[in-house]
Amino acid sequence: MSPPRTDHDSRRRKVSEAVWRVLAEHGFQGLTLRAVAAALGASTGLVTHYFAGKRELVAHALDILEARTAHRPRHAAPAPGLTALRTHLLNILPLTPDAAAMNRIWVGSWDVALSDPDLFAAQRLRYARIRADLRESIQDAQRRGELPDGDADRLAATVLSFTHGLVVQALFDPEGFPAASQTELVDGFLTALAR
Repeated sequence: MSPPRTDHDSRRRKVSEAVWRVLAEHGFQGLTLRAVAAALGASTGLVTHYFAGKRELVAHALDILEARTAHRPRHAAPAPGLTALRTHLLNILPLTPDAAAMNRIWVGSWDVALSDPDLFAAQRLRYARIRADLRESIQDAQRRGELPDGDADRLAATVLSFTHGLVVQALFDPEGFPAASQTELVDGFLTALAR
């Protein structure tokens, strides 16, 4: 007789929480079936019931990371257009300890995604979605006369490149790029775009 569905769902949630704890503490390099089992206080056999191997475990970890990123506290855009674009950028940056931790994990995922075709494709789609969100705000700002007319797709790629470059610098030099400095750099960047 199989266990009730609620037991299975509860156990899966606990396994996912253990995956997150290992990921947050040790990054993708430390994410192993054995480490998840230890965090869960269970046997490796229990974990292999959910993940056949490291690749499935990593894919699940990326799904958890994306879900946590989508549901983390965010700044709300008080207005559309350029203000909404600014808010998008601030929501990406490591302005708080939680956002810094999330960004460290995302940056750590790049190596894993670059070496696996399926994870690579999934990551590529994630970045396409981010650029699409940015493009929408850019087009709105262009319609409102807050940004000059131009190729919104290209500008979205430029904006995301600037933002990710700032993320990396802030992660490697948090004292040199505190939250206030990151915000000032975003504001200066957006002012330059608006000219």
